[in-house]
Amino acid sequence: MSAYLHHISTSTPAYTYAQSYTRDRLKGWAKDAKTKRLIHAIYNRSGIETRHSVTGDFVTGTEATLYRSDADGTLIPPGTEERNRVYTHCARELAVELARRTITNATGFEKEDITHIIYTSCTGFANPGPDFHIIKELGLRPNVERYTLGFMGCYAAFPALRMAAQFCEANADAVVLVICLELCTLHMQINDQPDSILANSLFADGASAAIVSAREPVEGKPAYRLDGFESAVVPSSEADMAWEIGNEGFNIVLSSYVPDIIGGNIRQLLNGVLKRHDTNVDEIDEWAVHPGGRAILDKVEESLHLKPDALEAARTTLRDYGNMSSATILFVLKEMLDSAETDRATLCAMAFGPGLTVETAVMVRIGSTSMKTHETSSAGHA
Repeated sequence: MSAYLHHISTSTPAYTYAQSYTRDRLKGWAKDAKTKRLIHAIYNRSGIETRHSVTGDFVTGTEATLYRSDADGTLIPPGTEERNRVYTHCARELAVELARRTITNATGFEKEDITHIIYTSCTGFANPGPDFHIIKELGLRPNVERYTLGFMGCYAAFPALRMAAQFCEANADAVVLVICLELCTLHMQINDQPDSILANSLFADGASAAIVSAREPVEGKPAYRLDGFESAVVPSSEADMAWEIGNEGFNIVLSSYVPDIIGGNIRQLLNGVLKRHDTNVDEIDEWAVHPGGRAILDKVEESLHLKPDALEAARTTLRDYGNMSSATILFVLKEMLDSAETDRATLCAMAFGPGLTVETAVMVRIGSTSMKTHETSSAGHA
């Protein structure tokens, strides 16, 4: 019995920032010319044009809620408790609205069908969390099973989808709502450290959701059949990407060597993974790669000898939204689903995170956009 990803929804918070605007605001807080030059260079080569945030602190004339300045214009860094308080409030609102829209727009599914919720986030903690409030505010069945995958990072959507697939393969009546929600901008830190500057240039806020079940896809609506998942760890790389909880938000280690590490190992890792699925790199029709950054996409494309447009959906997502950690890969998969022109394709999806961990999935897309009626919403995401 196969599990299918039937529907994907995405959402972003209200505040939208041009990358150039954020760059210049951070340069204004920098204390020396060298740091200003470093900020300018890193932001300009990020491949990002716009990002979203739950806070309007960087909008001129808006009263700051977290990133306040003293009388001399020096930033007063908020503590972890302050940041997490904003997360608790905003994550609840964003998750409930996204879940409501996802269930409403998922053809053939009703709220009474939901049997499991898997909530994924690495940017905040609250209990009861958004999964609880989804059940309460949407009127789902009170016996819905709830699971939270926390602090895993950018690759966490894959363990969530794998868990959802396992539930559905074990129980034909299971219908799983997967929510990936990240408010990365709450952990922005202003200093002269290259890791912090790089992280500030990449990470953004966003949420995505998916409906997974063992039901056959509705005729005329594209879906992904989830054929298999695999995890791998790149040897001797744990020091190059890591998270920890600090007094002023979450501290991130993000080495500039990460793209080279991924590029140097990805083909060997994938050869083993795909062989176990009776396929190989040359037989993959489509690639869904987590856009951890422009350099990462460049290295994956180069190492796998992909066509110039093979990662177009990933680059578009990076350009328009930045890196939204675990939520991002579902943005990529949705972009590919909405623009599919063939009736069937074998797809390999992957994401990278602390460890350095590589998560992969092999999927088969069934259906194309020629068979689909596009959905719209007031938020601008289906």
